[in-house]
Amino acid sequence: MLSLFGGIVLGAFILNDFVFLSSTESIFLLSKSLLSEAWILKTLAFAVLVGSIMAVIEKSGGIEGFVDFMQHRLSLVNSPRAALMLSYIIGLFIFIESIITSLIAGAVGKPFCNKYKIPSAKLAFVCDSTAAPVSSLIIINGWGALLLGLITTQISLGVIYVDAMDILIESVLYNFYSMAALVVIFLFIWFSIDIGAMKRAKHMPKNEEVISLKSASMYYMVAPIILMIILVFFFLYITGDGDILKGSGSSAIFYTMLTTLIFTLFYFVGTKNMSLKEWSEAALRGALKLSPIALILLLAFGIGDITTQLKTGHYLASLLNENLSVYLLAAVIFFIASLISLSTGTSWGTFSIMIPIAIPMAAAMDANMALCIGAAISGGVFGDHSSPISDTTIISAMASDCDLVEHTSTQMPYVFISWGIAFVLFVLFGLFS
Repeated sequence: MLSLFGGIVLGAFILNDFVFLSSTESIFLLSKSLLSEAWILKTLAFAVLVGSIMAVIEKSGGIEGFVDFMQHRLSLVNSPRAALMLSYIIGLFIFIESIITSLIAGAVGKPFCNKYKIPSAKLAFVCDSTAAPVSSLIIINGWGALLLGLITTQISLGVIYVDAMDILIESVLYNFYSMAALVVIFLFIWFSIDIGAMKRAKHMPKNEEVISLKSASMYYMVAPIILMIILVFFFLYITGDGDILKGSGSSAIFYTMLTTLIFTLFYFVGTKNMSLKEWSEAALRGALKLSPIALILLLAFGIGDITTQLKTGHYLASLLNENLSVYLLAAVIFFIASLISLSTGTSWGTFSIMIPIAIPMAAAMDANMALCIGAAISGGVFGDHSSPISDTTIISAMASDCDLVEHTSTQMPYVFISWGIAFVLFVLFGLFS
């Protein structure tokens, strides 16, 4: 929080030539602006609602029931590797929205991590590594809608003359960073490869006051999660006026969480799993526990706004010059997009900056268009996956009960291995395509 706030203050002073009154006023106006944005308020409310939902589910005993079912009835999870692999598989199949992916993979994996004494940093790494990468590869979601819109804009401007959907699908095949990240996390789980700070990660039980000791039906956990998945699609459909790809992600997630919390009230209290007082106390305790996460998200949005005003992304993109070899174009686009996403913490913001730059450059230099778009997408996903101010990174740490700084430091070596693999592939495909 201090780091993010310090960055915002310094950015405000730079923007206002270090004039104290003007800088202070701009910080106040920024705060007012952020808190007047409906999507930001919904995202902050989402963080608090997640805390309530997770707390009441844990209180219900449904998690213990799920653990018992997976261990003893199906015998699917009987080792630390199987526990992390379950979250990995869940992450692969839930591609609706990166935040939902992290949340559900964390919720399912956390009880097994407690059972097998797995460091929460490992679970956070699994959640984070399947969130943005999967959402950017399976584009039947808001990610696909944004990318399609950015490409369509370039077509409408006459920069390129192709079918937007065809070039998008082709570019996804060049999303090397996401593919590399999924392979690296699989190898990390299967062979238990601990490098860097991950070697020092320890299992530290947390939130013992919330975790229930009773074991109830696993449906007290499964039903809310299944409902969550269905409702995201439903609210995307509603907010998009019948088109899921045009739906509002922030609205869909907010309404999903609110509806799910109300559902748990009627389900848990109605089936006498807990009293109204117990449900209320658990929901309030969960909300208060995640209030600091909401503040971190707000500060992350704030510094993202500051870097936009400073034109950090445009400056980094300007480092691309006309003398660049066409064979290295995709690799350099990936490098610059990675810098932008890492410094701003936003993949979508990076897409919005880099794709309008990558497409005209690829067209002018007669380069492989899909490869260059894929490089911009990969660079954006890199920051979403690795930046400590990325909402996906924050939610992954939150869902796994892992400290944000620990999560960022422990996953960083693996992130850069994935980045290195992707960079080499962009160089090779640039040379031979």
